Amino acid sequence: MRLSKKSEYGLRAMIELTRSFGRGVVQRRFLSEQQGIPLGFLEIILLQLKNSGLVGSRRGKNGGVFLLKPPREITLGKIIRTLDGPLAPIGCVSQTAYRKCEDCPYGETATCPIQKVMLDVRNAIASVLDHYSLEDFANPSGKKAKNSPV
Repeated sequence: MRLSKKSEYGLRAMIELTRSFGRGVVQRRFLSEQQGIPLGFLEIILLQLKNSGLVGSRRGKNGGVFLLKPPREITLGKIIRTLDGPLAPIGCVSQTAYRKCEDCPYGETATCPIQKVMLDVRNAIASVLDHYSLEDFANPSGKKAKNSPV
């Protein structure tokens, strides 16, 4: 799996929003400058995160963006799925966007030698990304927060 630039920037933006959680909104321009994200690209990312219910926004002179949920409730897996789509390397092992392999000779059989390995890959990736929340990144030691439910 290769993390797209969109997801990399999205994670950085969400970590910045975690630092301000509960203290009000963060202006988009500030977020762009702090994280080195082109403002236009950041706007696209924030819209996707808003549409998925992770980020809220307020318009106006004192407007900006903010996390809608506590950082401990937002996993890296959720952010990456929102911005890049399913974590599965092939559609027939995806839990969030299952897609039958139309051109695969194993599509009509009970066992597929490729599917077993790719399911293990998907499960390993999801296990790691769904294990860490934004709260874990707010902790400078890099260790999981003691009370983190994920």
